[in-house]
Amino acid sequence: MSDTNRGVSHDDAMLVDDENEDTQANKYLFFRIGKESYGIGIRFIIEIIELQRISEVPEMPAYVKGVINLRGKVIPIVDLRLRFDLEERTYDDRTCIVVTEIDRVLIGFIVDTVEEVMEIPEDKIEPPPRFKSVSAKERYISGMGKVGDSVKILIDVEKVVQDQETFAAVSAAGAEPAKA
Repeated sequence: MSDTNRGVSHDDAMLVDDENEDTQANKYLFFRIGKESYGIGIRFIIEIIELQRISEVPEMPAYVKGVINLRGKVIPIVDLRLRFDLEERTYDDRTCIVVTEIDRVLIGFIVDTVEEVMEIPEDKIEPPPRFKSVSAKERYISGMGKVGDSVKILIDVEKVVQDQETFAAVSAAGAEPAKA
C-alpha cells in the first residue's frame, strides 16, 4: 500500500528536523481513531510506518500490543484506541504505526489512519474542557484546535508516555533510548 493512500507522502514520513525546530512550532500530525481526529506535535514524530508483525510481550496491559524491530531497534507499540478506553477494532490496510520519540525513548502508536500535517496557530487552540471524572482520553488532551468549523483534539503525547502505568509498561516491553 502506498503512503499516499494515507494522506501522507513518503517525504512527510521522516518528519523530525532538529536543526529547524521553529518550523515545527504549532504543526501537528493528525490521525483518526474512530470518528475523531487527533493531533500530535510534529516535533515528536519520527516516522509513519505500515502496520507490521508485532511480537507480544507477556503480562502487559491490553493497550501495549508488544514490540517491533525497526531497523535494529526494539520499539514498544501502544494501541491508542485501547489506551483511550475505546472499543478495540480489527486492523486493516489503513491502520498504521506512528513512531514517536519522547524524552529520547522511541514508542510506536497504532492509529486507525493518518490524515495530514497541519499548522494550527496558538490563538486557535483552546485549553481542554474540564470534566469531573477524567477518562484516560481526557487526561492526555493538551488542547482543542479550531480549524474552520471543526475541532481537532490535540494530544499531549508526553503525558501519554509519562503516565506511570504506560511508562512502566513500555519500559518493561523494551523501550530503547534513541541515539544522540
